[in-house]
Amino acid sequence: MPESRVRRRRRFLVCAPRHFAVQYAINPWMSTGRPVDVIRALDQWQALVDAYRAHGHTVDTVQPVSGLPDMVFAANCAVVVGGRVLGSRFHAPERRPESVPYEAWFKAEGFEVHQPESVCEGEGDLVPAGRWILAGTGFRTTREAHREAQEFFGVPVISLTLVDPYFYHLDTALFVLDDGSDGAAGTAGNIAYYPGAFSPGSREVLERLYPGAVIASREDAMAFGLNSVSDGRHVFLSPRARGLADRLAGLGYVPVPVDLSEFHKAGGGIKCCTQEIREIRS
Repeated sequence: MPESRVRRRRRFLVCAPRHFAVQYAINPWMSTGRPVDVIRALDQWQALVDAYRAHGHTVDTVQPVSGLPDMVFAANCAVVVGGRVLGSRFHAPERRPESVPYEAWFKAEGFEVHQPESVCEGEGDLVPAGRWILAGTGFRTTREAHREAQEFFGVPVISLTLVDPYFYHLDTALFVLDDGSDGAAGTAGNIAYYPGAFSPGSREVLERLYPGAVIASREDAMAFGLNSVSDGRHVFLSPRARGLADRLAGLGYVPVPVDLSEFHKAGGGIKCCTQEIREIRS
């Protein structure tokens, strides 16, 4: 019988895609020749917000800014652990102005924001996973930023090297199913990931840390199945990642399909559009 999974309420920050477009190409998914249907994107984004709220989660919004077409990808704006906010310093010049409105939002909410000195693209590459932070490098966020994150949060940071340009951020190749916070003391939780996105040494690290991880196929990974959000029970994921959804259901998780295919044109999906605000838990 599948295990019984425990949902934990989350607080998410999102940004409406009113100005979403593909105006430049900074990853293999992006092509300025592919038009974006903004109305469809707005409908898909709203369906994601509605799904979060229907499952008991809090959703806050930051106002979009004209001229910042990728601002919808809120996950890249920061990492929040224990109420502490590490901001972003984007690799691409086109995206660097996005950090300003997000920093202003966090400060207005009473958070202190630390701006990294090195290239650091928020939860795109820094994935909090309970006792540690899994950190991607190879295309965007630098190893120097990994060290900054460890010093700032006081949490062990585990560096992982990405080698496939289609998985340019860690959150396109891996997501946390359960961070272990609702399980027995000392548990590390579990993840789902696509091994082909990682260097051989990084694959060995993941195998050691998560021997029971859910392994995704390249087909499901290319369908943005790993750019997903889990609350420990419900997994909000791409409806095209059918094989992954079936495996998760067999393990007791509840797949919640949400179609964000319009955002795939820019290399993003559900997690890219979702920043989790992890405050201090009592």
